[in-house]
Amino acid sequence: MYLALLVIFLQCSEFYTQERVFTFNTVEINVQPSVQVRNGDPMSIVCHADISKSTDFQLKHNFTIFKDGKLVFMTVSDKGDAQYEVSMARSSDTGDYECTVEAGGKTKSSNSLHVWVTGMTKPILTAEKKEVLEGEVVKLRCELPEEVPPLYFFFRKIKMNSTPKEKHVFEPYRNFSVVEFSVEEGDNILQFDCYGRRNVKLKFESSEHSNKTLVTVREPFIKPTLNTKPSSNITEGDRIQFECSTVVARMRGIEIILQKNKTILKSVRDEKLLKYSAIATLEDSGEYLCKVEQGRASKTTKLNVVVSELFPKPVLSASMSTVDENKELTLSCSISGFRKANFSILRKNSNGDIWLKNSRNLTMRVNVNDTGSYICKAEVKGIVKESKPVRIKVYAPVSKPALSVASGLPEVVLGKPLRLICRSVMGTPPIIFTFYKGNEVKKTVINDTYATFLDEDITLNDKSGYKCDARNNHSSGIKTSNILNITVIVPIRNASLGSIPYGEVEDGSETAFLCSVKEGSWPIHFRIFRKTDHEVLLFEKSENADRIMWRKEAMNRQDTGTYYCMASNRANVDVKSHPITISVILAAWQKGVIAAFVLILIAGAVTLTLWWFLYKKKKAKGPSMEMSGSALATNLTSEKLARQHNDGDFYSGSGYIEDNENHMKTTDESKGPELESAEVEYTEVEVSTLDPHRGLWTRLSPSLLGFCGKQAF
Repeated sequence: MYLALLVIFLQCSEFYTQERVFTFNTVEINVQPSVQVRNGDPMSIVCHADISKSTDFQLKHNFTIFKDGKLVFMTVSDKGDAQYEVSMARSSDTGDYECTVEAGGKTKSSNSLHVWVTGMTKPILTAEKKEVLEGEVVKLRCELPEEVPPLYFFFRKIKMNSTPKEKHVFEPYRNFSVVEFSVEEGDNILQFDCYGRRNVKLKFESSEHSNKTLVTVREPFIKPTLNTKPSSNITEGDRIQFECSTVVARMRGIEIILQKNKTILKSVRDEKLLKYSAIATLEDSGEYLCKVEQGRASKTTKLNVVVSELFPKPVLSASMSTVDENKELTLSCSISGFRKANFSILRKNSNGDIWLKNSRNLTMRVNVNDTGSYICKAEVKGIVKESKPVRIKVYAPVSKPALSVASGLPEVVLGKPLRLICRSVMGTPPIIFTFYKGNEVKKTVINDTYATFLDEDITLNDKSGYKCDARNNHSSGIKTSNILNITVIVPIRNASLGSIPYGEVEDGSETAFLCSVKEGSWPIHFRIFRKTDHEVLLFEKSENADRIMWRKEAMNRQDTGTYYCMASNRANVDVKSHPITISVILAAWQKGVIAAFVLILIAGAVTLTLWWFLYKKKKAKGPSMEMSGSALATNLTSEKLARQHNDGDFYSGSGYIEDNENHMKTTDESKGPELESAEVEYTEVEVSTLDPHRGLWTRLSPSLLGFCGKQAF
């Protein structure tokens, strides 16, 4: 039974689940009446969910509407539609709308829909004051209610019979803006308005103009009046008086200024009248300006004044403009068509004009210090006029010029330019210098006291002298220098060094070194060097020749090395020869000594070898000769010789004989008569055989040992 109930329950559950199945087909959003709505009209945003169900059952829908990603409306409904109502659409409602529906754990969103609310609200303009004074400012505030920034505000100042003046302000964070307009001279009744503008999808949309605001302007003072006394027919020397006045509402802060050509002549403060007077001159003709200022307000009046000339400017004339020193100069001052005037003649100076004479004429003997500009002045009725300056130049004659070489000495190195200086100590500049090479003009220079000339065409065969002349505007004419002859120095070329003998030189012999050059001006300075670890100057001398010889009397081993010579002259260029190598070898007599020494060594060695040979030979013959004697004598003799050989001692001949005599005496005493004859025979053979060898060694050994000792040392 329980099993049957379980099966029934499962079947019922499956049946119930199949009954609650649904799916979203689409979610759509639209706007009524259209996607473009006029500002102020009602607008509805409708969201519709199209859902398919397995059966007809109730389903709760959560509707959410977004504008530009921000939540603007949310509702829950069991219907498939939701509506967002906007009673009065504003430009701030422009944007991209999107709808999202959530039901039974499932969510689906619509596509984005752009809604454009056309038109903007009418701006509201207010003015801080309705009545202002000239020079003050009008402060205006323009507001776009219900509009969302960023916004652009445009303000207009409207004046009768003129183009409106406009200002614009960008407001990124607020829906209103404030500006100020200045009130200028001539502004009477002013009107102001404003309008707004916004940017939608890269397109600008403007609002209608605001209400017009009226502002009345009052004058703080009237336009000034400017008069002169006398008002007309003003002549130089007359006293002229200017009067500038105005009428003001309040005196405080008022200022009156009188100008001519932007130059302020006089000004007064907190007064309504300005007076200014002066002696009229021709330069006083022109336009005068009277300006009244108070705060920002300003009004002006202009007046043109003409001053008639009383007399023309004087004219100064000179008998000559260039004068020789110590000559007379006459200056005359005159006025065309007018003679009754007070004249004076002056010399211009930076520290003030120097008075010379109160007269219309001046004659003086001039010197160079009188060079300068001169003027004359004429005075009539207190009016002083000055003539144009006249330039007078007083010339001192030039002195005889001196021509010299810039380097000092009258010489030049071949291939290098020659710079000449022509100088005249005396003479009023400018001085005209002319350079000549021979009789050919090379250069003309205008300078104060000297001039230079660079001759770059120098050859070895140049024989022409140089000269220069100098002149100025003095009547004495040209002065010419002395002729300057130039020595052309040929630089050293191709130095060489040789020696006799060349290459190998015997120790103690003399060697001659010859240093020569192929080309070069005399005198030439020769130097000979030896180079080993460092350079050593061996010889130097200056000669008026192209070669020099130096003798080294006794060469030694220390003189072995590399030699070279250097040559120079006034061209100041050192020319170095190719190096030569000198080797100092042994002299002939030194070679003979060495050869003799070697021969003596060889002879000594041969002698020793011969002696050794004879000694060995004798030693071999000794035993056979002793056998012919007695056995006793043989034994004694052998013992004696063996002892001598083993000891290695060498004795002279006398020592040897003495030893034999002792030996023989011993034998005679110990032996009998039968051995007497044999002993005599032994003694004779022994003495005759051994004595010559002993004597030869005795004679040779001292000298040979001495020679060997010397050679060893």
